Amino acid sequence: MQNFLKINENDNVVVALNVIPAGEAVQVEAQGETKRVTALEEIPAGHKMAICDIPEGGEVIKYGYRIGNAKEAIKCGNWIHTHNVKTALGDLLEYTYEPTPVEEKKTEDATFMGFNRPDGKVGVRNEIWVIPTVGCVNNVATAIAKQANAFVKGTVEEVIAFPHPYGCSQMGDDQEHTRKILADLINHPNAGGVLVLGLGCENSNIDVLKPYIGDYDENRVKFLVSQESDDEIADAVEIIKGLIDYAAGFQREPISVSRLVVGMKCGGSDGLSGITANPLVGRFSDLLISKGGTTILTEVPEMFGAETILMNRCANEELFHQTVDLINDFKNYFKSHNQTIYENPSPGNKKGGISTLEDKSLGCTQKSGSALVKGVLQYGETVKTPGLNLLSAPGNDLVAATALAAAGAHIVLFTTGRGTPFASPVPTMKIATNSRLAGKKSNWIDFNAGVLVEDSNMAAETENLFNYVVEVASGKKVCSEAAGFHDMAIFKQGVTL
Repeated sequence: MQNFLKINENDNVVVALNVIPAGEAVQVEAQGETKRVTALEEIPAGHKMAICDIPEGGEVIKYGYRIGNAKEAIKCGNWIHTHNVKTALGDLLEYTYEPTPVEEKKTEDATFMGFNRPDGKVGVRNEIWVIPTVGCVNNVATAIAKQANAFVKGTVEEVIAFPHPYGCSQMGDDQEHTRKILADLINHPNAGGVLVLGLGCENSNIDVLKPYIGDYDENRVKFLVSQESDDEIADAVEIIKGLIDYAAGFQREPISVSRLVVGMKCGGSDGLSGITANPLVGRFSDLLISKGGTTILTEVPEMFGAETILMNRCANEELFHQTVDLINDFKNYFKSHNQTIYENPSPGNKKGGISTLEDKSLGCTQKSGSALVKGVLQYGETVKTPGLNLLSAPGNDLVAATALAAAGAHIVLFTTGRGTPFASPVPTMKIATNSRLAGKKSNWIDFNAGVLVEDSNMAAETENLFNYVVEVASGKKVCSEAAGFHDMAIFKQGVTL
């Protein structure tokens, strides 16, 4: 295996796959010829090395795109990182729709073993969810789930509480976001039954929340106001026994993968994220879409610098303008809080070899594959159109993964070069960018994309990942589920009373 990778023929950098010691020479194609480049200093794994001289202010090219400008003259063989390259991004930009031709492929259908719901939706889990309307009853919800799990039977897998700190003392969009996300989770088909647990005096009390929930199956969704109960835990457990009886009537059966919705997210990225795991998820996305399925890409701030790639793949001009608004609304959100739009990448990203936001974004957006953008969703909005969708949500791992679940994702694919144990309301599959992480944290990592720079290839690993997702959709637990982790987080933007 070679020690470096040149991603695009137009790049003026290579990425070190292993440490390249100072003085070591590599053979690389550059400007149409093979040349010998000697490392002038040690190049850490995942980091970049210049393969030609770059003048001060010159463009640093990776993935075939500019990832920043040189702060100083960079010599061929120099290590390129935050010390000598800076972002070239500005604030709000003007965009022009220049549609990219995309061939829409169709491939043979496949099936997973899932649960058909009476409302026409499908689920990949048959769980009972306890959804608190307000943080004041979080501990009660957790206690209820703990006791009620003793009564799980049949195809019901688990009783899960989803505590959160909101539902009261919120204003404006924050309160709306809380209500929409809670309603989305109450309606999520991975839950065979739901207990909505209220306090009674909160802003987002049960009566206020019901219009957001809309029509619901009274056998599937139950409500309990704690202040109206003599013993809310005992009463709730009795209610959940009935929900378990109802949900136990559902059996897994073959369902077309065209009904599957998969969210896509990355976190703790490194220099291999845009080379292994993210492109692999992109290929998976294209494959699922070719079978009629749906994927959702989020974390808008990590589209900055690569947004035109997505804009020009919009299926029509209306979607293009929605995507422009998606990007600029998030930039205005940063500006309204007097924050730097491009305050990214994180310390962990930098340690892994990512130097600028463009560097991160061009790797991040590869999870979108090459399909047309068919839908653009606001935060708290649920997916309606099959194919690739873009979702408004921040980069924060827990908030974004929860937003994907609330938008309708049955499963979230989470690529990582640093590793993380967190979960979300739906199965959250961790995909390692490198084999070292996959080996060290096998209790966190579900799939190793690091083999793409070792002894495997993209076609084989795309098939392997697709088959693994089908297994998870059919009931196989991911690591975070096996550990008993179930997280959720709601996007907070404004004032707390």
